Amino acid sequence: MTDPVTGPVTEPGAERAGRAAGARPARSPLGRLTAPLRFLLLSSFLIPLGSFMVLPFMSVFLHERLGMGLGTVGVVLAVASLVQFSGGIAGGALADRIGLRRTMLWALVIRTAGFVGLLLALRWPPLAVAALVLTCCGAALYLPANKAYLVHGVDEERRPAFLSAGNAALNAGMAVGPLIAGPFVLSSPGWLFVAVTALFVLVTAGHSRLPETGGDRSADGGGERQGLLTGVAVLPFAANLIAFYLYFHFQHFLAVYAVERASSAFYSLVLLLCFTLVIVVQPLASGLIRRMPYATALVVGFTGLAAGLAVLAIGTRPALLAGGALITLGDIVLFLKNDLEALARSRRSDAVVFGQQRLAAGLGACASGVVGGQLYSLGEQAGSTGWFWLLAAVQCALLPPVLIALRGRDTVPDPLPHGSTDSPTATPKET
Repeated sequence: MTDPVTGPVTEPGAERAGRAAGARPARSPLGRLTAPLRFLLLSSFLIPLGSFMVLPFMSVFLHERLGMGLGTVGVVLAVASLVQFSGGIAGGALADRIGLRRTMLWALVIRTAGFVGLLLALRWPPLAVAALVLTCCGAALYLPANKAYLVHGVDEERRPAFLSAGNAALNAGMAVGPLIAGPFVLSSPGWLFVAVTALFVLVTAGHSRLPETGGDRSADGGGERQGLLTGVAVLPFAANLIAFYLYFHFQHFLAVYAVERASSAFYSLVLLLCFTLVIVVQPLASGLIRRMPYATALVVGFTGLAAGLAVLAIGTRPALLAGGALITLGDIVLFLKNDLEALARSRRSDAVVFGQQRLAAGLGACASGVVGGQLYSLGEQAGSTGWFWLLAAVQCALLPPVLIALRGRDTVPDPLPHGSTDSPTATPKET
């Protein structure tokens, strides 16, 4: 059997039979990538590369270049983050209705328009907020469709490798973007926005040439529309929410903590270490993470988070590096395993499942900003922000047991043949 995107697809039974007959296994799960998937992985690097040439510096750009107050800047960035993460559930639903390729195209058009708006905001500053939110809307629409297209037609054993390859490309772009743009974001923002806009125009044009997939149609075949949270996998959704809530204590507040104790350059080094770990370790560990029992993965992941957060409380440079590394290793396990479990436990299309997981991520990140901000402020008033990290580590021990109470409510459905249903309301998977 051949898929237009991933190429030859081996049925699981035939694959086992081949191994039993002594057939040589493929050297790598990614060894037979087609041209569309190679382009998609390249885009998974180029899109965050362009985005992170601009977005990490938005607080500085809005405050120093456009003259916004820091309080206003904080509100703008909080809203933008919530849209970018939680809006993924709308992106999944849109992909379910109009198809994966068309959703990615519309998302890139919207995001490109956002960067054009940032360029125009140099002359008319009030446009900057709408332009930033527009870029975040594009990101929210794009990622669920991107992930679903990447694993379309891929068997269960190869899915972790494809997802981790996409994550590695994304993190590589996120790491390189700020390094390229740092010297220019304040001195020559106009040329920077022009370059990023041109990059997105080229990537959008490339997406227009991607082939259609079997998922590029309404998944319900024109029947009754299902709600955005219908069929949500409760346990992976809750685990993702808690994981992002705890992780964003690190994401939101490490900068002020690290710069105060070391320097902005050392903070960049910590981030580079974290990006490198994701790029290198997750693809290598993807098979192990797939085979790992879910309960074990949760224990390993949250233990890594707790240990890393506790180490950060020491406050020395080695502690910042070690804490960042432990947190990243924990999240490598949690984020990938939660996505894989959500796909396995839901009968909704892949794009909808990824959108639901993005909603959980957005809710967790937003809660982290609200709760973590109050806790960090209390630590500053007490004269010891190290306690903030210890309190976050304690939450890693107290919150995950909530997941145990959800295990009885979240059962794994019987596997369905690809493209078939066993009831009028069941939705076929897009793989």
